[in-house]
Amino acid sequence: MRSIDLNADVGEGAGSDADLVPLVTSVNIACGAHAGDPDTMRRTVELAIRHGVAIGAHPGFADRRNFGRAEVFLPPGSAGELVVAQAVLLQEIASALGARVGHVKLHGALYNMAARDTALAEEIAGALAAAMRASGAQWTLVALAGSKLIGAGRAAGLRVKGEAFADRAYRPDGTLAPRSEPGSVVADPAAAVRQALAIASEGIVTARDGSLVPVEADTLCIHGDGPGAAELARSIRGGLAAAGIRVRHWD
Repeated sequence: MRSIDLNADVGEGAGSDADLVPLVTSVNIACGAHAGDPDTMRRTVELAIRHGVAIGAHPGFADRRNFGRAEVFLPPGSAGELVVAQAVLLQEIASALGARVGHVKLHGALYNMAARDTALAEEIAGALAAAMRASGAQWTLVALAGSKLIGAGRAAGLRVKGEAFADRAYRPDGTLAPRSEPGSVVADPAAAVRQALAIASEGIVTARDGSLVPVEADTLCIHGDGPGAAELARSIRGGLAAAGIRVRHWD
């Protein structure tokens, strides 16, 4: 049976985590920069433990005003330090609760910048690899399928997993359509289910110009801050099951 992981960005104060977390197989927890704080991180880790869901760090720019979705240009080395510091903080919180952080997935603008910028991707991947060697942590890097960060992660010796999106529109080059563009968020549940099925069963996504883009995805994301996130996750799980695709974490 074919399988794919289903993940959600959580711990961001959207109010849907309690309903959403039981429906996915992994979560990416905000680490106090774009959203969250140690208390919300602790509660979200506890929620993930309760439902047997794999835990990951979701580091982003320290820009709460823009929810980490505005591009910020940092001095060389700073982005890697930013990512590692947030992942380590979540690791400390999870360890105190008897859990572990198994993956790292960037958030928002940082995610998209590292997807297309080779130098930034190499900096972040190198910083994560160095932190893992120093601490003994075992983090899988989750990044946009086909992106520069996937290649940089592999080159740095990291385990990497490609991610695709059921609720975001794509450009013909395989990148996500910016949120500033109308229609960049797939709001229709039926359309999101169709996109999820095409990615999971055929390895393709239909870009905004109608072209078919190859996508090698190990995990599908549902944004936890979107309206009706839990209902969307339930619909996608149902659609995948009906198509004979198992929802399971890669471990």
